[in-house]
Amino acid sequence: MPVERPMSVVLCWHMHQPEYRDLRSGKIHLPWTYLHGIKDYVDMAAHLEAVPGARAVVNFAPILLEQIEDYVEQISGYLNGHGAIRDPLLGELSEPALPGDPQERLKLMRACLRANRERIIERFKPYHHLATMAEWYEEHPETVIYASNQFLADLLVWYHLGWMAESARRQDPRIRKLQDKAANYTVHDRRELLQIILELMDSIIPRYRALAEEGKVELCMSPYAHPIIPLLLDMESAREAMPDVSLPVSTHYPGGDERCRWQLQRGREVFEQAFGFNPVGLWPSEGGVSQEALQLFSDSGFEWVASGGNVLANSHDAESKACSHRVYRFGEATVNCMFRDDGLSDLIGFTYSDWHAEDAVGNLIGHMENIADVCPDRDDCLITIILDGENAWEYYPRNGHYFLNQLYEALAAHPGLTLTTFSNFLANHPAQPAHEETLVAGSWVYGTFSTWIGDPGKNRAWELLVEAKQVFDRQVAAGSLTAEELAAAEQQLAICEGSDWFWWFGDYNPSATVSQFDQLYRMHLANLYQLMNVEAPPHLADVISHGGGDPAKGGVMRHGVEQHG
Repeated sequence: MPVERPMSVVLCWHMHQPEYRDLRSGKIHLPWTYLHGIKDYVDMAAHLEAVPGARAVVNFAPILLEQIEDYVEQISGYLNGHGAIRDPLLGELSEPALPGDPQERLKLMRACLRANRERIIERFKPYHHLATMAEWYEEHPETVIYASNQFLADLLVWYHLGWMAESARRQDPRIRKLQDKAANYTVHDRRELLQIILELMDSIIPRYRALAEEGKVELCMSPYAHPIIPLLLDMESAREAMPDVSLPVSTHYPGGDERCRWQLQRGREVFEQAFGFNPVGLWPSEGGVSQEALQLFSDSGFEWVASGGNVLANSHDAESKACSHRVYRFGEATVNCMFRDDGLSDLIGFTYSDWHAEDAVGNLIGHMENIADVCPDRDDCLITIILDGENAWEYYPRNGHYFLNQLYEALAAHPGLTLTTFSNFLANHPAQPAHEETLVAGSWVYGTFSTWIGDPGKNRAWELLVEAKQVFDRQVAAGSLTAEELAAAEQQLAICEGSDWFWWFGDYNPSATVSQFDQLYRMHLANLYQLMNVEAPPHLADVISHGGGDPAKGGVMRHGVEQHG
């Protein structure tokens, strides 16, 4: 491979959690923000800090940034003697008194089993032993009266120790001491663990900000509450890649353009408050793009956006020789478009977790070298890997420690490959982007919007959202809301517009998770009606989707390319 000029490689990690908080009561319904915080967001920063030549693009959904800051405020307030922790699971860790009701005790046991069996639970013998006992109690609920408070306390501690970042586990003697103790944890031990969790959560935003200031990371954003922008603009855009798709009864989301601009503007405000500057790059929620959306992103001042490789494949003639590793522009939109190498990204997400780290990194770099051999123009080509920054590592040994460390080190030292960021590539490579007349609307998943619309449950969810937006518009037009009420309703509406609710609806997803997100979505819609001083429609009590499938990785990730067979 010629090494006179190395091939540019961008690793883009997307950090995202939906809104788990009930904005009216303050209760947090699922713990994934803080659990991924103390495990994945911390570790992903640590890998970049540890390797001098490491570079990456890191995307944060603004709604995630707000929740991270909220956890810091809650925990610090509690430890300083005021306020309460509103996350039930974290609250049980912190409170001396554990629940006495047998059903509540079983619920707590079930919560402490929500971890990867092989990589987290079975890694630690004390946790594995406790988990086995918890499963027995679950199978024999009448015996839960024999489960002691000490058993529950130890299970809670080990659950949180299991979710610890590998970097923190290796560097913090307090964590090692708690692990070595193995059992009989006291209230003091639990409080010390809570202090560790606070420090880790409090470190996340400053660490990424420092990495950005050092030039090791380019930070970018998604729209505020992670909506699928093209579908808010025009649901009919789903037909561009799926001509025969069944769409909701109403395919017009009222005031969609205005709502998209609101989501982008609020996202910028939250991002700037966290990191101190305006981002120039955008990972549209789920890589969702359309020609209309690109124009909006361009008008909003973004210099680059990224999406899935199949979107590009759908957007140019099958006979053309268009290269998926080039930078593109479409129509009149001046924003630069980069496209995910779906094959390489899916290898990290779904294949390499069961490989030895050295073999996996060697295989991945071999693929990159092959791409570099057939893409001779270094000014115009880059290899783009875009991946969920949190969910894959639970399936790797040691939270991906060996794989990620070797990947950064191997790429940093490679003579023919160089790690960079999207903005650095655009600044240092003067080639004109390739031009296509029109972008075919789609997302990084299969190049379509099938994950968010077209299924009966997904379509029903859209119909409920359209109905609520129509009520919102009527209330605003009538002047029925004070300025304070309007601001609260706008934020709640934004949360209802988020992509995650639609992601989970569908028979192919697991029933338990579908049920959780079904309830969350309807709770958010009910809150919107409450904030608008309007009685919620009775059909909001009806379940939208039941699930029943068993997808790879529990459904939290998808292949970029549709799998067959």
